[in-house]
Amino acid sequence: MIRPVRPIAVLLVVALTAGLASCRPRTDAPADRVDRAIGAALRALVAAQSPDGAWRSSTYGMFKDGLSLTPTVLKAIAFGPDVAGSAEARRRAAGYLIARVRADGSIDGGPFGMVYPVYSASASAIALTFLNVPEGRKARDGWLRELRRRQLTEDLGWDPDDPAYGGWGYSMEPQSRDDADSTFGQHADTDLSSTLFAVGALRVAGIPAEDPAIRKALIFVERCQNFADKKAADPRFDDGGFFFTTTDPVRNKAGVAGEDRHGQTRYHSYGSTTADGLRALLRCGLAKDHPRVIAARRWLETHFSATTNPGTFEPARASDREATYFYYAWSAAHAFRALGLAEIESDGRKVAWAEALADELVRRQRADGTWSNRFTASKEDDPLVATPFAAGALANCRMVLGKSQGPPP
Repeated sequence: MIRPVRPIAVLLVVALTAGLASCRPRTDAPADRVDRAIGAALRALVAAQSPDGAWRSSTYGMFKDGLSLTPTVLKAIAFGPDVAGSAEARRRAAGYLIARVRADGSIDGGPFGMVYPVYSASASAIALTFLNVPEGRKARDGWLRELRRRQLTEDLGWDPDDPAYGGWGYSMEPQSRDDADSTFGQHADTDLSSTLFAVGALRVAGIPAEDPAIRKALIFVERCQNFADKKAADPRFDDGGFFFTTTDPVRNKAGVAGEDRHGQTRYHSYGSTTADGLRALLRCGLAKDHPRVIAARRWLETHFSATTNPGTFEPARASDREATYFYYAWSAAHAFRALGLAEIESDGRKVAWAEALADELVRRQRADGTWSNRFTASKEDDPLVATPFAAGALANCRMVLGKSQGPPP
């Protein structure tokens, strides 16, 4: 549970407002319900900020460092509507991230280093690009340099033929090819989610798709798609969807799909990674009518669910489906909005995805304005992890739902 720093009277008002919103009759417009939900979520996040401007978990010790959660929470508040205290929260959080950039442009990751450095650097760069604060752009450039030095390319000894080439991963320190061979064997640390975050930060900062880092990232992104040309295709597996990584079978949450006619191990496509993959293809410069984008869109539309992370999961991995629900909702909402879709084709019928997803997210919101997942595998049981994803998903839904008939949140 979030441990807010605001007086109890303020918290009672927040909780009462969120609770009343959930009890309102369903005759009000979807946009109004979303506005209230986002407002309650942002007020809860603002109340949970530490005095130094950071956000720290009360659920996981590894997330008490400040840099694990602050960039993601700040991004949600930066892109959300103004609520009481949000302007001050943005200013203090931005100051916290700026202060972590040393005079030489390197990053002070703390005594033990950043837990998820690519996520922290990416979200920090995006937030500081968006916010107009003193020293913000200079610090942003430091976070971008941190991202660039972590990409698995020739600078770290990686070759274009390596399955990990061009991607980013979870490693606390940049992983060289020699380190991977000696420490990880075949399991080099690179994944689609980290790569999407890094590419997104570079593009939001104005880096063109022709930049070498983006071109190299596209190589890794395409390797994570169940897609092949006619010569190499195997229709049993090439459904257009995406999986998490080319380098570590265990981290592909939906599990192994089988062995194709070329003797290659193949992995199930699933919703959160397919949304990530589709967005990454677009961020890397592929057009909406590119065959890879069309194939990913078809998978995501056909398998769309507002209530669960879709796809075929091995029975032993079933809990991983539910453990990633809020991340899936966040990435799918971004993907559909990036494609400019108000409706999608699913099971032979038109679906207003934004209304369906928003209804489910509003239903799951807790009385204090936050969200929490009962499954723990992806740490979405921490409200400071789940709430920025849920609020971000709702913000994308809100852009599709149209003009609100009520007051602003």
